Amino acid sequence: MYNTDLPSRADLPTSAQLKRSTMIAALTAFALLITVVMPSEYAIDPTGVGRFLGLTEMGEIKTQLAAEAAVDETSSGKATAASLPKTAAPEELIARMDRIENLLVGLTAERPALSPSQTASPAAQDDVTVGEIALAEAVPIDPSAAPQVAEVPAEAPAPTIGRRDEMSFTLTPGQGIEVKLVMRQGAKANFAWTVDGGVVNFDAHGDGGGQSVSYEKGRSVPSGEGVLEAAFDGNHGWFWRNRGDSDVTLTIQTEGDYIDIKRMI
Repeated sequence: MYNTDLPSRADLPTSAQLKRSTMIAALTAFALLITVVMPSEYAIDPTGVGRFLGLTEMGEIKTQLAAEAAVDETSSGKATAASLPKTAAPEELIARMDRIENLLVGLTAERPALSPSQTASPAAQDDVTVGEIALAEAVPIDPSAAPQVAEVPAEAPAPTIGRRDEMSFTLTPGQGIEVKLVMRQGAKANFAWTVDGGVVNFDAHGDGGGQSVSYEKGRSVPSGEGVLEAAFDGNHGWFWRNRGDSDVTLTIQTEGDYIDIKRMI
C-alpha cells in the first residue's frame, strides 16, 4: 500500500528557498550577537543598541566584578603567604608569648578611647599577628620558663581597649588598594571613608585561618561608614579601585577593638 499523504516534489522547498531561509536565520543570529549578547556579556557595543537598551552597563559591571575578583584572589594568596611565620628561637617564642598574654589581659577590661594626639604610630604598636599566635600555640613551651604576668591592683585604672587610626591614599585611574584590620572573632570597629575628587568601587571582606567572608560591595561610591564586626579571627577590611579618569584621594578613619591596621596592596 502507498501513503497518499506524502508530499509531492512540487510541494517541497526549492534550493533557492532553503538558501534564503538559512541566510535569514544567520543574519538574525548575527544581529542578536552584536546587539544583545556582546553588550550584555562583554560590554562590547559596536552598534550602540546595547547601551540604548541598558545592556552595555550590565556587561561593564560583569567584567569589572570579574577583574576585581581576580585581584582579590591574588592579594588574598599573597597575604596568606606573607602571614606564615618563620621558625623562631625559644627566647623569641617566650617573648611573643609574653606579648600575647599581656594583650589577652588588656582585652578583658574596658578602657577609654585614645585621643588622636595619644594614638601611637603603627610602627610603635605591638606587631602581634594571627600567624604568631598560631605558631605560639603549635610549639609546646615549658610553663616554668614562660614569664608570669603581674596582677593588676584593684585600685589601678583599667587599661583601655581599642585604638583609633586615619590613613589617606591617592589612587590613579585603574589603581586599587586594600586595607585590613587584624581582629578577633566578634570584635567591632567603627569606620568611615571618603573619596575626594571622584568615586570608587569597593569590596569589604575578610580572610584568615582558611576562612573567607564578603561583607559588602559597591560600585561608583563616594563614601562609606558603619560598623565592621569580625566573623572570625583574621584580617578584615576593604579593597577600593579607582575606575574614573582622574586621580582621587581616599581617606579612611577607624576606631574600635582591633589589634592592628595595615595596607595589604
